[in-house]
Amino acid sequence: MSAAAADGPLKHPLVAFDIEVAGLEWEEVDEATRHYLMERARRKGDREEDVRNRLALVRGLGRVVSIGMWNLDKDQGAVLVHGSGCKWEDFGEVPGTKVYRGNEREILTEFWKLASTWGTVITYNGRGYDGPVLLTRSAMLDISPTRMFSGYRYQVGEHCDLMEVLNFFGAARESFSLDYWCRRFGVESPKGRMDGSMVGDKARKGHYDDIAEYCLRDTRATADLFRKIRPTLLPLYRS
Repeated sequence: MSAAAADGPLKHPLVAFDIEVAGLEWEEVDEATRHYLMERARRKGDREEDVRNRLALVRGLGRVVSIGMWNLDKDQGAVLVHGSGCKWEDFGEVPGTKVYRGNEREILTEFWKLASTWGTVITYNGRGYDGPVLLTRSAMLDISPTRMFSGYRYQVGEHCDLMEVLNFFGAARESFSLDYWCRRFGVESPKGRMDGSMVGDKARKGHYDDIAEYCLRDTRATADLFRKIRPTLLPLYRS
């Protein structure tokens, strides 16, 4: 994935990425923001309990705890995850991959350094979630992003969001999960011992390697799904 994470980067490699976010505890949120979220929920008919339990989905109220990356040119993975050390090491949980541990500021800084060298990035819902979260959290921590992930929507050359490709950029109306499309296209499902709803609890318990493994599994599935549709659907879109 990088000079530190592998033998050295290819020039402008094709890279899939995925993030995991741990929402703040409800008690950590200031009173004015809690009131605002509850009023919004009531107007939308949402349950208050859902608001409290889904803060990871509210931009600005969750911290990035892991970023998985998969270099499709080398078929090699790496993951940034909460911890300490700020150096690349072998990741025993997923043989053949590398891990970099640091606090949120450190892993975001390392991510943007790597991202500046990539060519096309591939995500699943990255234009609507992963990209905006990374951009917003970085700005909140006074980190300057090195590229835009939510630019011109109807192109796949700089950022290929597979969720948008598979719902034909809104023309098909409905979107489905990464797991759903992996099963349809014969890609190994990323679901296993863990799913996204467990990230917050795992983070509170300090089980960050579990989060990193889960994040990498999603990232590899995203890369594999891209390979499946690359020769068929993608040529129909603007590069």
